Amino acid sequence: MDTTQPLPLLAGLSPQQFMKRHWQKKPLLVRQAIPGLRPLLDRAELFGLAAQEAVESRLVVQGTDGWRFRRGPLARRALPPLGQPGWTLLVQGVDLHHDGIHELLQQFRFVPDARLDDLMISYASDGGGVGPHFDSYDVFLLQAHGRRRWRIGRQTDFSLREGVPLKILANFTPEQEFVLEPGDMLYLPPRWAHDGIAEGECMTYSIGFRSPGRGELARELLQRLADDAPELAGEALYRDPRQEAVAAPGGIPVALQDFAREALQAALKDPLALPRALGESLTEPKAQVWFEAGRSPRLRRGVTLDRRTRMMFDAHHIFINGESYRASGRDAALMRRLADRRGLDAADLAAAGADALALLRSWCEAGWLHGH
Repeated sequence: MDTTQPLPLLAGLSPQQFMKRHWQKKPLLVRQAIPGLRPLLDRAELFGLAAQEAVESRLVVQGTDGWRFRRGPLARRALPPLGQPGWTLLVQGVDLHHDGIHELLQQFRFVPDARLDDLMISYASDGGGVGPHFDSYDVFLLQAHGRRRWRIGRQTDFSLREGVPLKILANFTPEQEFVLEPGDMLYLPPRWAHDGIAEGECMTYSIGFRSPGRGELARELLQRLADDAPELAGEALYRDPRQEAVAAPGGIPVALQDFAREALQAALKDPLALPRALGESLTEPKAQVWFEAGRSPRLRRGVTLDRRTRMMFDAHHIFINGESYRASGRDAALMRRLADRRGLDAADLAAAGADALALLRSWCEAGWLHGH
């Protein structure tokens, strides 16, 4: 993608301009971001996904008795009648299950894949919504069907209503209001409060970009580093031949504290250990994702990553679906091209070395990659 070229998707801004002016800074309303957009899957297909065990779905209903919330899987009989107002079906990770939705996401790859979470579809009957709330991540709200009225504001009071099963703001103060029609899109940075109400039956695509918390990320990395700690830190035993007799045996010896500190420092001494753990974490498939084993193709015309595959790289590694590989030279350049383009053509494969081709075949056998 040429990040300097203006895009209708971004209201005539180039990706570089959008990232500089709006990303994590201020909202952007785009009329006809995707002109003539029609739903990429119909209502029946969406309801079918919500009924599957492997798909995360939620039902939100607002009625005279207040808010009700239910997690999926949700069979069609568990959903309210179409003519009942005030209910919303949220289906998460639709890009993992539908080729057209996956292709739509490719238009947003001016943001690093490491930040992409998924595409959620919100189906709502007339008056449906999930209440005024805020998200901790960046989101593009793309209207696919019908109309939705959005009210947004820079919230300073983030207190929540009590006694409801949703995180609804207690004191929402909207500053702007927009009605989105098919093809229109609204970008919101993290913590911008918003409230979307369906005007008639509507369907909204939410493209979300995850923002991991520091504590959450530290826990994940430490867990991954723990697996390699014995090898990285060595097997040396704590020794204290000069330990004196103590009158207070409950105290932890300072020498033992120093030994523990040195053990951690040794485990992190490898400069590639932390980047390797980060790449493996970022490409780990979600819990509900699995791959069907394939067969080893002859790799003549090209290969394409499965839509569920997450593939990234850094200066020294290639990462795919939670695994890491040291890479350098010509084959590393090939694998980085695969991560960026999500596919390789016949010319790319003709230039690949024997080791790279063997690796590609093994990924095809795992179902991560498809030959054609």
